[in-house]
Amino acid sequence: MADDTHIRTGAPPASEPPDTQTPDTRPRRAGQGRRLLRLLITAIILGCAVVAAALVWQFYVTAPWTRDGRVRVQVASIAPQVSGQITELRVADNQAVKKGDILYVIDPFDFEVSVTSAQAELDNREADLGVKRTQAARREALTTLSTSVEEKQQYAGTAKIAEAAVASAKAQLAQARTNLQRTQVRAPVNGRVTNLLLRPGDYAATGTVNIAVIDTDSFWIDGYFEETKMAHIHVGDAVSAELLGYDPLIRGRVESITLGISTANAAASTQGLPNVDPVYTWVRLAQRVPVRIRIEHLPEGVTLVAGMTATVSVGEPGRHRDDWLARLRSRISGTPAPAP
Repeated sequence: MADDTHIRTGAPPASEPPDTQTPDTRPRRAGQGRRLLRLLITAIILGCAVVAAALVWQFYVTAPWTRDGRVRVQVASIAPQVSGQITELRVADNQAVKKGDILYVIDPFDFEVSVTSAQAELDNREADLGVKRTQAARREALTTLSTSVEEKQQYAGTAKIAEAAVASAKAQLAQARTNLQRTQVRAPVNGRVTNLLLRPGDYAATGTVNIAVIDTDSFWIDGYFEETKMAHIHVGDAVSAELLGYDPLIRGRVESITLGISTANAAASTQGLPNVDPVYTWVRLAQRVPVRIRIEHLPEGVTLVAGMTATVSVGEPGRHRDDWLARLRSRISGTPAPAP
């Protein structure tokens, strides 16, 4: 009966104490844990982004490397020193030659005639000199009773003139022989003939370039580095270069750094005054400075061609990263950065 009353009224039984337990907070703690986890993940992502941005900045902006490298070479532009018709062509296009090899021959007939004529003139002058010296010696042996002092001086002067004529004839003969030798145009360097357009029968004019030889002993690489990277480049630094068409690396060293590049604002205008462009943009592109690189080791199978593109990296691998970290630590600690 008592139990039925408890059910109808909803009151707790007299034998059961009231519920005094605290509310369950586990859902709230779980929510706070998830929030802390999200904040931690966000902080880790931001830290990774900062590190990645620093590495990208260091790699692309300050690291001393560039894709703008070019293979360069010296080219000997050969012009004949005498004029004449080409009678013999002894090389072909892209043929390798050594220093002193004959490239082509100019018709030597006129120059052979000049040598013969100069030799005859020299013989004539030498014979005349012999006569003049004999006459001068005979007059010198006579006393003043047989000849005058003035006559002695005249014969001695005539002998001197004859000596000068002989010297001039010798010079003419030497010039004629040299011109005859110059009819054989020779390679001044070891290299390869390029862009050959000559043919036998062409006329070679003195001082006019008609053949070019690439000096294969003079190859070097020019790296065009942005000015933001120049602080990390020094003469003597080791260099590795990778050609666009080859996998092996070319080893070399920084030989020199260009100390000047062209600027449009330096051009003279009215009255010789500098013409300064008034336009100034907020985004300024870094200038590129040429750095000359001496090739020390060329891998086997790599053929250098002037104008090839190369990716150039200065310094030993990893050195710039260590230097960058050392400078970063010095900025944080306030201590001087180590010298490069």
